Amino acid sequence: MIDLGLRFKAQSDIFSDRMPPEKIRDVLVSELPDAPSGLDAVLSMFAQTVLPLCKNEASPHFVGFGDTGDDPAALAGGLLALLTQQNLINQSFDAPSATFVEMVVLRWLRDLLGYHNAPVSNIQTVWDVGGVITHGGTTSNAVAMMLAREHKAPGTMHVGVVNPNQFGIIVPRGIGHYSVKSALTWIGVGDQAIEVDTHAFRYDLTALERALHEHRDQVMSVVAYAGDSRTQTVEHLRRVYEIVSTADPRIWLHVDACWGLVAAFSDKFRYLLDGITEFDSVTVDPHKVMAVPYSLSALVVRQPASLRTVSSYSDLIMQEDYAFGQVTPFIGTKGWLSLKLWMMMLSHGRAGLAALAEHRVSKARRFAALLDEHPHMLRMHDPDLSAVAFVYLPSNVRPESTVTELEIDWINTVNQGIHDRMLAEGSWYLHQFSLPDDHGRLRAGATLYPFRFMANNPRTGEHHMAEVIDYVTKLGGNLEGELR
Repeated sequence: MIDLGLRFKAQSDIFSDRMPPEKIRDVLVSELPDAPSGLDAVLSMFAQTVLPLCKNEASPHFVGFGDTGDDPAALAGGLLALLTQQNLINQSFDAPSATFVEMVVLRWLRDLLGYHNAPVSNIQTVWDVGGVITHGGTTSNAVAMMLAREHKAPGTMHVGVVNPNQFGIIVPRGIGHYSVKSALTWIGVGDQAIEVDTHAFRYDLTALERALHEHRDQVMSVVAYAGDSRTQTVEHLRRVYEIVSTADPRIWLHVDACWGLVAAFSDKFRYLLDGITEFDSVTVDPHKVMAVPYSLSALVVRQPASLRTVSSYSDLIMQEDYAFGQVTPFIGTKGWLSLKLWMMMLSHGRAGLAALAEHRVSKARRFAALLDEHPHMLRMHDPDLSAVAFVYLPSNVRPESTVTELEIDWINTVNQGIHDRMLAEGSWYLHQFSLPDDHGRLRAGATLYPFRFMANNPRTGEHHMAEVIDYVTKLGGNLEGELR
């Protein structure tokens, strides 16, 4: 089984086979057989029918999303967590040692971000730790919005929402992550996101001040991105903190640092996170930036005791000091997610984490330089971290001249067509999404559909970067000829 998985990750292709979704459906969706098959037969069936159609993020041609999940120590931790079958809902009999491994991982993450950790001897309960491990950034952000709600109107957990108009949140327009808005509906306060204009993929600070004034007493939280979900641009966190705290110091400040955590690893990039410790809560996603297999996220809080406001009480969860089940909203039974991160961080140490961050940022900047040298490529921003968003420029479009709306439509048509063909062929992968032209590289205010290169894959070298640019160029040229 392990050999099967490792051979899959070591292959050079993203896919061994490609089929349209309906054909995959017809091959795999069937009735439960009456007769038992036995493990050997099941593994053989998996290897022959399911695995060839799986995407392999560890392929050097997969350069469009997050991490590859192939750190050896993290993989070992994931396997051992499965085999040991610990349940982090209770400590005394469910997770005697696993509970404290989880605590130390949270303390390491807090320390990297710059939050204060109490002495070990002062950790008497789970509410002294200052964080929780979750299955993903979406859950972590939802818990953060619960904390913001309870901070705004204490006791809402128990009495329900009385005045929904006081639970608005401010988010940057066009670059935020869906999870924050969705969380508002999940926690019962309604869709009350107040979108504020951006400039260069950060808050327009004047617009932020204006929104805080116009929505006085209606805002429970302001959300900032240390690495937004599209370009990984890091917000000017200290300026946001200063503006919000001046307008209303009662507002809960939250940072989504799912991508930006990597900046905390190295002294070279830590300046990007200046001001983050002034925020009340921070979401981080080790499965995005630490080569940890899916899934693993964490929410850390400035004041550890604030987690008491979203606690759960049940006689099914032992009311013991170290039971994490009391302080993980939406999660009951939880496997030992943190073991793979504990092993990864121990195996790398501070020096190894710093080297990882510096290598990725250096690779992203090299890819940006390759784009700048190419006549058909235009990058949409200066990379802060490991992401570079760019568009293919059709032959008749030149950014140094005034780009019309019709030309924007043409650029989008060609770029979306390239991406469709890329997905169908399956030999390369770059991510694609809508993105405002916040730098005015083509037409300020226009919505574009760029590609995103990610520098997280350790198997991707400079020749792969050149090859994927050539591949996009070839597809673009073919499409131009077909669509004209």
